Amino acid sequence: MISWALSFLVIALVAGAFGFFGVAGTATSIAKILFFVGLAFAIISFISGRSPRTLP
Repeated sequence: MISWALSFLVIALVAGAFGFFGVAGTATSIAKILFFVGLAFAIISFISGRSPRTLP
């Protein structure tokens, strides 16, 4: 998720540099949403603390 957020952030920066402010705003919004979703998944993963199962 974080890699997707970074991708949309780069798209937003490039679109903003070329003057496509509508596309830049949309890409920025998507990047924010994906970043927070990825952050929430990471926190849940750290809290649950699951470890891989090993066979005896």
